[in-house]
Amino acid sequence: MFIESPRVTRLIDAFRRLPGVGRRSAERMALHLLSAPEDIAYELSDALREARASIRWCSVCSHLTETDPCPICADERRDHGLICVVEQPFAVIAIEKGGSYKGVYHVLHGVLSPLDGIGPSELKLDRLFRRLEDGAVREVVLATNTTPEGEATALFLSRQIAERGVAVSRIAHGVPMGGGLEYADEATLAQAIQGRTKL
Repeated sequence: MFIESPRVTRLIDAFRRLPGVGRRSAERMALHLLSAPEDIAYELSDALREARASIRWCSVCSHLTETDPCPICADERRDHGLICVVEQPFAVIAIEKGGSYKGVYHVLHGVLSPLDGIGPSELKLDRLFRRLEDGAVREVVLATNTTPEGEATALFLSRQIAERGVAVSRIAHGVPMGGGLEYADEATLAQAIQGRTKL
């Protein structure tokens, strides 16, 4: 059967490597591209190749960019004394959409995970620590996820950064805006209570 062809299997497996894509979704995407007019498949292929060739990591913050440094790092109106550390580039995009953060970022491209062989050197933490050396940074905001790996990474970083004499804070976690308390789980409510602020 055609779906068992090595070329089709390779295409499905390639789609499965994308985050949140399971076997059935990967099969649907592969079948759609194979069934669609040829120009649609080649347009996707060309767009991917072009983007991959022109996008790189910012030499300052490790965010994805076409220019180096990235527009955020190059913006003199941003507060360069405030660095928000995130796991992945999409977290920068999410925070920027909120419109309230005016500092700069540092993207880890992962979290500490000894079982997966990911230690401090794999996260290129030396770039972050070099940014703290000249004394211009007054605070680092840790915005890693609340997964066990994200929490372990935040704990490790908080100790390393504090040793360098820079203030460290952690983003609050809890009930989302517009969300009812009756729908929140116990861990989320506990985080919301612990991360409360004075009015």
